[in-house]
Amino acid sequence: MTPVEKIRNVAIIAHIDHGKTTLIDALFRAAGTFRKNARVEERVMDNHELERERGITIRAKHCTVEWGGYLINIIDTPGHADFSGEVERVLSMVDAVLLVIDANEGPMPQTRYVLMRALRLGLKAIVVINKVDRRNADPLAALNGTFDLFIELGASDAQADFPVVYGSGLQGWFVRDPARDERKGMEPLFAAVIGHVPHPKADRDAPFLMQISTLTWSDYFGRIGCGRVLQGTHRRGDELVRTTTRWMRAPALHTRDAARPGEWEVTGAHPVVSTHLWITRGLERREVAEVSAGDIIWIAGSEDLAIGDTLSLPASGGASLPPLEIGEPTVSMFLLVNNGPFAGEEGCAVTMRQIMERLERERRVNVSLRVEPPDRPDRVKISGRGELHLAILIEEMRREGMELCVTRPEVITAVDADGSILEPMEQLVIDVPDEFQGVVLEKVAARRGELTGRYDSGSGLVRFEFRIPTRGLIGYRGGFMTDTRGLGIMSSRCIGYGPWCGELVSRNRGSLVSMEAGPATAYSLEKLQSRGVMFVAPMERIYAGMIVGEHSRPDDLPCNPVKRKRLTNVRSSTKELDEGLKAPRVLTLESAIEWIAGDELVEVTPRSIRVRKAILDAEKRKRAERRKQTLYPTRLTPTR
Repeated sequence: MTPVEKIRNVAIIAHIDHGKTTLIDALFRAAGTFRKNARVEERVMDNHELERERGITIRAKHCTVEWGGYLINIIDTPGHADFSGEVERVLSMVDAVLLVIDANEGPMPQTRYVLMRALRLGLKAIVVINKVDRRNADPLAALNGTFDLFIELGASDAQADFPVVYGSGLQGWFVRDPARDERKGMEPLFAAVIGHVPHPKADRDAPFLMQISTLTWSDYFGRIGCGRVLQGTHRRGDELVRTTTRWMRAPALHTRDAARPGEWEVTGAHPVVSTHLWITRGLERREVAEVSAGDIIWIAGSEDLAIGDTLSLPASGGASLPPLEIGEPTVSMFLLVNNGPFAGEEGCAVTMRQIMERLERERRVNVSLRVEPPDRPDRVKISGRGELHLAILIEEMRREGMELCVTRPEVITAVDADGSILEPMEQLVIDVPDEFQGVVLEKVAARRGELTGRYDSGSGLVRFEFRIPTRGLIGYRGGFMTDTRGLGIMSSRCIGYGPWCGELVSRNRGSLVSMEAGPATAYSLEKLQSRGVMFVAPMERIYAGMIVGEHSRPDDLPCNPVKRKRLTNVRSSTKELDEGLKAPRVLTLESAIEWIAGDELVEVTPRSIRVRKAILDAEKRKRAERRKQTLYPTRLTPTR
């Protein structure tokens, strides 16, 4: 059993792609966590298939390293704003944070968010200026921007007096003074963690107490909770009391971000018995018979464990701790049963009951996900932190063999005390070369974005900061990459709710909708590509109502992409000339979800991503559109 004075619990927080996971790889190598002849992949903490493909951290993970007789518990947190719900929970298990900053980009939106959460909890930070070996790196500017961010977020004098290390996680070295110290090894970083991270304030002789911060699921053990033991000692098989709590809200306020009065109440107390206990060593869980204060443990024994539950001894009368704050979702969409002509051909055509069972399993571990009861037998509404948060879930369901349809994301609005509509707002940061700043400003302004800051780096890049409604960002990422020729960088974070910004048009181009079914022909696609951008290739199967391309004009265009060239006995001198068929645009799940309009769906199968009209029959679509215009007229004719 490691003494409490030799334990350090720290979380690594950073903006996406600032080198957080690569830094953990360097810590493992320096600490000798793996034997010398072990074959270890890069970004070893990204053990999820989608994490390795996309190069991002989706779920928070726990690992340990040993250095100089000290046991360092490290929690790797996601860097994307859509998965910030993971960060909010795990910060309750640590005593300090490693704030990783890119030496070139400096503090970014997610840096601000996670640092704000850490400072509110009273945690101190060790600032790690990473990637100082890169070209255009400016460690001093990154440090100054970080210090300004601390002051802006209201850090105390002790929090603002943070230690700093400089280095490169990829090359495996860090120093305290980049101008004088030798660039070799990770000792300065380990020394900063041991010297500046306080050990857990825990009494192993007090009654046992812990709070659940993370959940996972095992088909063999059931629901497993993870948290830090705050005090006391517990042996496997001993009786515990699981206490559930909730925040008390003011009943007169109906806003989604209504201020909490700071009071909470106990909603239940249930006896439980621990059946399994684990601790983490390296990357693996090790089952133990006893755990004590200061340890970060995994515990199984109750099927009803939830985030924020308190586990204590029966003799203490069911002690309780304040609930953990989990931010509310801002974006929602509907999942529908696939009713297309190709349903069941490329995967498993699931029913709504099977979709609901899969979503219930996801809710056990994904606390930021909300699932509302179906209002129709063929669809269910899910809500999350952003488009990527929901797209990752859909991608996982797709890889499990499911087929389903997805609607366009919609923001979740709220109502203030005066009855005015509120909508979620985002802080948008864009870095682009100078020659593209005009088109960026034009497009963001059309989406109700308000410019709040402009910074010229002097190296041909300019940074813009906007305040923009979340609606304005839906469907913009693809157009942004096209406008900036792939050279722009954009990131955003939710900053709360604000007044409704009015109507906006997020897509100004219509769809090319197929009128016939069959295999697409090169002859027909070559004629259609002058009308827009195609989504399908020759010989690809198409059905009526399927969208085969993006029209160059705002309205939809019915077309026949399966029409064949008429065969005759007369040869033409230009018959064998190359038709010049262009390569189609390949839609990914995220790009398809962003692109579709309100009356369109994304058909998701294990093999294909298709876009289609919600109503496949052309005549039924026309009648539905006329009925909509009758019920909700968009233009009023003035009377004389």
